[in-house]
Amino acid sequence: MAEASPWIAIVDDDPAVLKALSRLLRSRAFSARTYGSGEEFLAALPSGLPVCLIVDLQMPGMNGLELQQHLISNGIKIPTILITAHADAAQQEQSHEGALVASLRKPLQDEALFSAIDRAIGSSRNIG
Repeated sequence: MAEASPWIAIVDDDPAVLKALSRLLRSRAFSARTYGSGEEFLAALPSGLPVCLIVDLQMPGMNGLELQQHLISNGIKIPTILITAHADAAQQEQSHEGALVASLRKPLQDEALFSAIDRAIGSSRNIG
């Protein structure tokens, strides 16, 4: 049976960010799936797990930390890159107990993002 090819999940409530990140990842031959909320991502989980999760810290409804904590409390550990336009060190610190690979501030620097993705994929191989 052939394994599904690895993919990266992007969760952000801003459609422009979803589109830009998806394009950027595709430009480097990554497969990406986008979700407008943490709840939308959770609803899609039965279709498989990504090798990396890029998630916005501040979103309406479930924020990025709540999504990460929900996954961990359900035994799901996905290497996560937290992105935010509002750096809040206290909130970012809370997420270190989980699967956080990096916290990046918007606007994202391409090379910093790809470096974090490389670390996340390496971490994913060690988990799985």
